[in-house]
Amino acid sequence: MEPEKSVISRRTVIVIAIAAALTMASGPTEAEEAKFTTLTSFQLAEMLKKKDFFFVNVHTPYEGEISNTDAFIVFDKIADNLDKLPKDRSAKIVLYCRSGRMSEIAARELTQLGFSQVSHLSGGMIDWKKSGYDILEK
Repeated sequence: MEPEKSVISRRTVIVIAIAAALTMASGPTEAEEAKFTTLTSFQLAEMLKKKDFFFVNVHTPYEGEISNTDAFIVFDKIADNLDKLPKDRSAKIVLYCRSGRMSEIAARELTQLGFSQVSHLSGGMIDWKKSGYDILEK
């Protein structure tokens, strides 16, 4: 007894090919369009020497801060607090949190809302402190 061979019809192959072509031609998704920069602690320390950006701690709950922070906005409420950010959506904004996870989420949200110069600190305050920089606590 021979095993039954599976046969894909020509019509099925054509449908799959068209679906694949349409998927590739549709362009980037909204998440893929979100462009922001990831900074190292060293890069941020250098930038802070001649600070020309709006600096936001997005961590919740409060677990300290980096000197020269301009605002504290909870990462998942950033879209509800645009009035606390620069009105100019091309202004430089740098976000940070404790580990980098919350700031990355907030950075993605801001870029999707049209902010064009958003950065976030990779590794957050954990990496900042491990790299030898101070964390302030109030």
